[in-house]
Amino acid sequence: MTATLRFLGATDTVTGSRYLVESQGRRVLVDCGLFQGYKVLRERNWRPFPVDPAGIDAVVVTHAHLDHTGYLPALVRDGFRGRIHATHGTTELSRLILPDSGRLLEEQAEFAARRHSSKHATPRPLYTERDALTALERFEPHPFDAELEVAGLTVRFVPGGHILGAAQVLVEAEGARLHFTGDLGRPDDALMKPPRPLEATDVLVCESTYGDRLHPDTDPAWPLGEIVRNVCSRGGVVILPAFAVGRAETLLLHLSRLRARHAIPDVPVFLNSPMAVDAAGIYARHPEEHRLRPAEFEAMYRLATLVRTVDDSKLLNLRGGPAIIISASGMLEGGRVLHHIAAYGSDPHNAIVLTGFQAGGTRGDALRRGERSLRIYGRDIPIRAQVHVLDMLSAHADAGQIVDWLGTAPTPPRAVYLTHGEPHAADALRVRVRRALGWEARVPEFGETVSLPAGSGS
Repeated sequence: MTATLRFLGATDTVTGSRYLVESQGRRVLVDCGLFQGYKVLRERNWRPFPVDPAGIDAVVVTHAHLDHTGYLPALVRDGFRGRIHATHGTTELSRLILPDSGRLLEEQAEFAARRHSSKHATPRPLYTERDALTALERFEPHPFDAELEVAGLTVRFVPGGHILGAAQVLVEAEGARLHFTGDLGRPDDALMKPPRPLEATDVLVCESTYGDRLHPDTDPAWPLGEIVRNVCSRGGVVILPAFAVGRAETLLLHLSRLRARHAIPDVPVFLNSPMAVDAAGIYARHPEEHRLRPAEFEAMYRLATLVRTVDDSKLLNLRGGPAIIISASGMLEGGRVLHHIAAYGSDPHNAIVLTGFQAGGTRGDALRRGERSLRIYGRDIPIRAQVHVLDMLSAHADAGQIVDWLGTAPTPPRAVYLTHGEPHAADALRVRVRRALGWEARVPEFGETVSLPAGSGS
């Protein structure tokens, strides 16, 4: 019986990472993420899962971001009874991220019910905080490089960079070797160590988020410092929407280095994300994964006032500038940052700085494309603040870095599939891979099933 790989997500979009490996009657799901961005994608989250959750034997997770883990609470609620395998870092971060996601979904449903802004008479969340807590009971943490037996497959996690706990997942099924990159980190990331070089594999499933572009060859601290100096000199507020895990830490690192060099003024810095505050302790417990020295780590968090309560968050919207506010979410799809945008976005003295990838259909993408009005909690907010895009702060490898990483393979894979990219980005990387390496890569279709080749035996 031939083992198969089925692409259940991340094939025409960056989000919704879901891959099903079937071998000898067993099913293992690699990642179980949320679709985000355009409504047509978000609606996929509400459809029945393509295979019966009760028929899935195990889940293996590359890292903790919601586009890789965010559907797990629904999967468990709907019948999945197996274990969820992840690294220690991913397991710890998921304990923060998944319950927070459930709470946010419940709050959004309650808000829609109060405002009668839903087409449903009784809006309901995709899942609840309780569903998320139940899913966390299924997690089984593992160290990097341990060889695991998972539902008849051999699985190993190797470092992927990107964020704490992020792993490339190596799977062996009926002699065929599969390699899932997850989200591939950068070799020059200020916070995280680089991804491990590519090992020999038969089938490679590689991300292509930045497959159509190169990161600017610029130290991101300098444009960030210039924005802060300009905005704060006129008494404005710099709003830094940031993913609570990974990007918030990177921003604090750059700001603390700028402050140490007296390259930015001594203005208040607020970290308004309880999740990011809690994540600090997790990063401190895993120094082997990141580049920070203990003194530098401490300096980052001395720089900022850590905001935890809702009341303190509301007060930030009244105090004005000069100030710097770091708050989630990074694509402006929810969280406290929306209240800050509503409070400060209409004032040209202020600035909004987009610090990472903005999926199509998100508010962050709308700003990046030049839209100057955002619908926030039922109101149209005019955006007169300056909008800056600092792509060089991304934690994803760019097209050139991906190809350089692919070139570390001792032998070419027998099949390469490019996922986790908008259609143009994935196809651009396909062309670059062919021209630079002579490898034939392919962009799979949503729902496509491919047979895995017989193992090479080497």
